[in-house]
Amino acid sequence: MRIAIIGAGAVGQALAQGWSTAGHTVKLGVPDPKAAKYQGLRPQPTTPAAAAADAEAIVLATPWPKTEAAIGGLGNLAGRIVIDCTNPLTRGAQGMSLEIGHSVSAGKRVAQWAKGASVFKTLNHTGADNMANAARFKVKPAMFVAGDDAAKKPAVLKLVSDLGFDAIDAGPLSNARLLEPLAMLWIDQVFARGRGRDFAFALVKRG
Repeated sequence: MRIAIIGAGAVGQALAQGWSTAGHTVKLGVPDPKAAKYQGLRPQPTTPAAAAADAEAIVLATPWPKTEAAIGGLGNLAGRIVIDCTNPLTRGAQGMSLEIGHSVSAGKRVAQWAKGASVFKTLNHTGADNMANAARFKVKPAMFVAGDDAAKKPAVLKLVSDLGFDAIDAGPLSNARLLEPLAMLWIDQVFARGRGRDFAFALVKRG
């Protein structure tokens, strides 16, 4: 599949590595492809609009505050698959919290901004290192996928599975509200509980 990843930070680079290894064609899109920090990356980044032009799936690996503007630069997304990896996290006096999520999720906001797109929430509740190395776990790490388009969801589940995850249908996009707090749990385990970054959530059954 032709995949455009918008954002070339740790998550964007990890997803590019994982999907390229799985045989997909990946383009990275960033606001300033000539910036020094992007030189030497593979694939070499281009502009977001150029990356997305012929993509079969567009992946948002952007910081939450920059996501609306990033979507606005991609043109008409009607009928396109858009995978939202963002987390609407903020930090205040009491520490990390969700900027939104009590009545509307980041996934739903993305669907409002990307009018007519088939938006899916996934790849947001583990670290970038795990996204590049999911196949190295002894038990497949779980990765939930929420989205409304039943016809296109199998393709998204397959992309997630190709990274080495146990891709799990999490229901409609409204359930992005359930997935986004999982990022806070993972981050808290890493930074406040000393667990390190090399763990992921898994779904296991008795017997």
